[in-house]
Amino acid sequence: MHPTLASDLGNLDSLLERTRRHAVAALATLDDRPAALAPPPARVSGLPDEGAGLAGALEEFTARWAAGFSGSAGPRYLGFVTGGATPASLAGDWLTSIYDQNPTAGIDSAAPDLERESIVRLRELFGLTDAQQGVFVTGATMSNLVGLAIGREWLGEQKNVRVSEQGVAALGDVRVLSATAHSSIYKALSVLGIGRNAVQKVATLPEREAIDIAALDTALAALNGAPAIVVASAGTVNTVDFDDLAAVHALKARYPFWLHVDAAFGAFAALAPKYASLVAGLDAADSICIDLHKWLNVPYDAAVQFTRRRDLQVRVFQNSAAYLGMPAENPDFVHLTPENSRRLRALATWFSLAAYGRAGHAEIVTRNIELAQALGRRIQGRAGFRLLAPTRLNVVCFTLAERPDEARINAYVRAVRDLGDVFITSTVYGGTWGLRVALTNWRTTEADVPRIFDSLTKALDNLES
Repeated sequence: MHPTLASDLGNLDSLLERTRRHAVAALATLDDRPAALAPPPARVSGLPDEGAGLAGALEEFTARWAAGFSGSAGPRYLGFVTGGATPASLAGDWLTSIYDQNPTAGIDSAAPDLERESIVRLRELFGLTDAQQGVFVTGATMSNLVGLAIGREWLGEQKNVRVSEQGVAALGDVRVLSATAHSSIYKALSVLGIGRNAVQKVATLPEREAIDIAALDTALAALNGAPAIVVASAGTVNTVDFDDLAAVHALKARYPFWLHVDAAFGAFAALAPKYASLVAGLDAADSICIDLHKWLNVPYDAAVQFTRRRDLQVRVFQNSAAYLGMPAENPDFVHLTPENSRRLRALATWFSLAAYGRAGHAEIVTRNIELAQALGRRIQGRAGFRLLAPTRLNVVCFTLAERPDEARINAYVRAVRDLGDVFITSTVYGGTWGLRVALTNWRTTEADVPRIFDSLTKALDNLES
């Protein structure tokens, strides 16, 4: 064994304790760390011939890199839709690396069964029936890709084609109907060989991002019985708007289509009784995307993908190798996802669900919604700001009252960032450049709302001065 590696092994207890102290200090000072910061100029260092050992590596990381990391795990990192990591999920994530399981197959470990139990608990959390079979993937993009890949195989089934064997060219023309598809849908369609141009945009309801059911009916009728994929949204990125999932599903009585629901973070509305009706009909979907490193607050990267057609999922992702075995009635995960190599990302989710249960996670969701709406009311009443849409759930979508063009909006984002207290991101809604404040972090409390608002206001004053 290399002497440095042998030394690290011999001193592992003290080295891990030193790493633990670094981690605890980082978490303890999270409130003081900038929510985001302009990345300092990168100074790339080459590979050393002789390494410095774990202690030396930790020292170099602390000196060269740690100060440039954002406070994205903290309560006022409100860009994108980013959760944090609950204490239990953080512990689960550490143990994932400690045990370093390979949950690909069930021949050597109980790890795949822990993943299956986690799926059952998630299904119960979202109110889904056991017709929905699930699997862990890396994030919403991969969850959407897997769901659409199964939908692609379903299209082939309607045309007596096995796309998994014959290729996507055997399908011919493919139509994907959606009103407000997330950008990851287009990426997934590109990867799957269907192509971004396959998306046919359907009209939305007036001043909404939700699909117009009558317009969808018309678009499906125009296909003259040809099968299609419909991508419905359960929580759009800009305004957290929801398609009427039950009404979309009802159209399946007259038209053949695969219903994929992108519920990356909107599915969590099921945990808040006041808003649970927004996801009524979710269980009827043929495939569902739900991101876990958003509102479940587990570390990156983790998502779950559900489908009613596991048989088609196996047909797409089956890995034919003697040492991996053939898919059985309860197939190993190697036959269900694009990856053969998979870390046990389910463990962080299992820990958080075991630690906090339905009630704990429902409290996070409900609190975030209430705080977002309180912030929305403050923004609505402040001269210089203008809401672009009602604050329906946990995202406040607003703009600057004066000259909300691309340059000024992005300058404002940087002005907010440079104050260090808050991070938000820009967007375009209804043709207008605007801003998104997304609250999904378990650490965000009522005390953060005035602090967030004051920072947003100060950044506007700085921009105008």
